[in-house]
Amino acid sequence: MQEDIHSPTLAGFAARPSPLVPARASVFADHPDPAFAIAGIIGPGPFALLLLFAAPQTRLDALLPRAAGLFPGTTVAGCTTAGELCEDGYGDGRIVAIGFPASAFVADAVLIDPLDEVDSRGVIAQLQRARQTLHRHAADFPHELGILMVDGLSGREEQLVASLAGGLGPVPLVGGSAGDGRRFRRTRVFLSGALHDRAAVLCLLRARAPVRVFSFDCTSPSRTQMVVTRADPPNRAILRINDEPAAQEYARLLSVPVDSLGPETFATRPLLVRAGGRHHVRSIQEVGSDGALVFFGAVAEGMVLTLAEQGDIATHLDASLRDLGRDGAPAMVLGFDCLFRRIDAEARQRTRDVSRILRDHRVAGFSTYGEQIGAMHMNQTFSGVAFYDAGTPQ
Repeated sequence: MQEDIHSPTLAGFAARPSPLVPARASVFADHPDPAFAIAGIIGPGPFALLLLFAAPQTRLDALLPRAAGLFPGTTVAGCTTAGELCEDGYGDGRIVAIGFPASAFVADAVLIDPLDEVDSRGVIAQLQRARQTLHRHAADFPHELGILMVDGLSGREEQLVASLAGGLGPVPLVGGSAGDGRRFRRTRVFLSGALHDRAAVLCLLRARAPVRVFSFDCTSPSRTQMVVTRADPPNRAILRINDEPAAQEYARLLSVPVDSLGPETFATRPLLVRAGGRHHVRSIQEVGSDGALVFFGAVAEGMVLTLAEQGDIATHLDASLRDLGRDGAPAMVLGFDCLFRRIDAEARQRTRDVSRILRDHRVAGFSTYGEQIGAMHMNQTFSGVAFYDAGTPQ
């Protein structure tokens, strides 16, 4: 007997405003049958792709085969999160689902595993074949897009996006580094029912309606600069700054005790590097046992770091999302939001305001350990892709 997937559930959701943009839903990770609840919200499809962003406590061994059964013929991919972006704005303990309708999208997915030994030539050839296949199947879908999910503790994001660039050509790329709440122990990515560590999943799409990739943050450089005088690049660790122990010097420049350094300080007073004509955040993950600073992005000796000044995260987010709609509001926004932005909002008591803004702008996605945009790995940004109705200018 066929299941009635439209039965009422306890799930939360935001309805799809247009058949040309993705459908989205969220359910609590402890729901007795979350895949069934998701299907009850977004329907059975057909979908070209189903993305699942799952809280770390999700029973993925049960969720993934169930989703495969309820969405036959659909590519199911996703990752674990450091928090979710859902119908309430910020969420915790959720599974966020985004379904790309087959009437408006075609999709293919590429697994890169392991990240430690990426065969760049092989990856480029695989991506080129996938793009050609999608073009043959939907040449009349004019818009291309790449969505990347990568192990957020692998430390290999920079190398990965550099390898992907040659195969993607003009295809805009956006994505997020998988999370593990605030534990920083283990992150997972998954594709077609299989779980992977130290791996990445790249989803390639062609879309009937316009899409627009974006990335922004609310930091600006202060006048306080420092030089990395000793580093351990393979482990993304800075050992000495200004020829002083790194954590000690960072704390001195902030006028705080070393033992007060932690996620809140790292989120509200991040460090910037200058690249491509602008400053970018290099988020600190932790203070190492030897007083080193361990980062979520690449570091090197001789690097000049600038202490950041933080703007108002809510005001900046609202203005930036409104700008995406300057020629017509997006029907839906897929967002990859750095965990440290959320910690910053909490520290400044702006969580409720940020959640309202995310909700009002129809954002769905997850909190990350880092973001990817084009050929760059970023920290402490809000990055993503806006989906528009056909005919809406980008």
